[in-house]
Amino acid sequence: MMKQLRKTTLFLMVTALFMSASTLRAGSEAGALFLLISPGARAGGMGEAQVAVANDAYASYWNPAGLAFLEGSEAALMHVNWLPNLVSDMYYEFIAFRHHVPTLGTLGGHIIFLNLGEQQRTDEQGENLGTFTSFMFAATGSYGAFISRNAAIGLNVKLLHQKLAEIGAGAEKGKGVTTDFAFDLAYLQKGFLSNRLDIGVTVTNIGPKIAFIDEAQADPMPTNFTLGLNFKLVDTEYNKLNIVMDIDKMLVASYPDMDWDSDGAVGMYDKKGKYVGPSGSYNSNGSIEKAHTDPIYLGIFTSWVDDWLLGGDIDRPGKNGVSDGKIGGYTKDATGKFVPTEAEWGDSGYGKYNDAGELEVGTGKSRTLQNELDETVLNLGAEYWYSRYFALRAGYYYDKTGKIHNPTFGVGLRFSGYGFDAGFTLGEPGHPLTNTMRFSLNIEF
Repeated sequence: MMKQLRKTTLFLMVTALFMSASTLRAGSEAGALFLLISPGARAGGMGEAQVAVANDAYASYWNPAGLAFLEGSEAALMHVNWLPNLVSDMYYEFIAFRHHVPTLGTLGGHIIFLNLGEQQRTDEQGENLGTFTSFMFAATGSYGAFISRNAAIGLNVKLLHQKLAEIGAGAEKGKGVTTDFAFDLAYLQKGFLSNRLDIGVTVTNIGPKIAFIDEAQADPMPTNFTLGLNFKLVDTEYNKLNIVMDIDKMLVASYPDMDWDSDGAVGMYDKKGKYVGPSGSYNSNGSIEKAHTDPIYLGIFTSWVDDWLLGGDIDRPGKNGVSDGKIGGYTKDATGKFVPTEAEWGDSGYGKYNDAGELEVGTGKSRTLQNELDETVLNLGAEYWYSRYFALRAGYYYDKTGKIHNPTFGVGLRFSGYGFDAGFTLGEPGHPLTNTMRFSLNIEF
């Protein structure tokens, strides 16, 4: 399967790096990352900050609680060539709808389609077996309702389908296809602490792990927490200026090979605490030490401290790119070469490095709260409206771990129930999202 999906896997990894709200480490451990691609050129021009705004049909994606504040009906759609600097046949489609039902609330939903383009299939010997297409699809139903005069809650229920390949490779059984479900919870309050401030909170993509061929290698859903703020800096009849901010945190708790019980080894035991050697993934206490992710019911809590308080020393991949199952054991000799030491674990002469010279002993204690803060994504945006017809937008997307620092700009027009938006993403030369243009349309009726 790995060779067969070589191109697809590359695309998914790149997409994971540059999707909204996905950080490098947490994102790489999650599946269905296409759910994190931000729709709407309006959001694209505001640094992708929308959770406390959510006042059009795109609210079904950003914050379904925002639907409760909307009346009438509206449709919205967007098409964009995704990562055009890397590939030519990858594109993203989004269509959304909302309709207010008196005494019930507002219903809505959206459909996402990501075409990954044409892939080349090869066998285990690298022989060309032709081509196939890959895609990802999600359909979502949304509902928003008031819980007080100024506050509302929202719910999304989604069904997603991913097709990477029709068949496995070699002796693999099954297909590179999966169908899963997830849901979102949302809250939006207008006039929080001040009449000028709105606040929104969402927890999205809550669901079971995603598996294609091997259930044991299933990836967690890209569960994401977002806190959004929307401050009305200027609010007059003809001039409005809002400053918005979203703070994103992936609720995916993932761990590399680590020594949790400080015995100098990773694993070596089975789940019952019986010694089985290098094939064991657990320690003598029955706790897993090999690389893993927490299930969703734990991850929503442990993801806040998994890179800070949980775990121990990290067993880093050595020269051959594979963890050796022990912590340290190598030291630098007079020639600068890293060689194994004869000292036992815990002795003063025991080496702190692996054979590649990477520090392993003490890495557990070196982690701080800053590691967690580095994995949050900050979205900043500003939107100026002249009357209700013309808008100018600017924003900034900052993801320290994912190394994304992109300014954004946009414009919007509204006339006779129609809305046209354009968003533009800048960045360093060669960055996959640099010069990405997004166009979207809204129709109220």
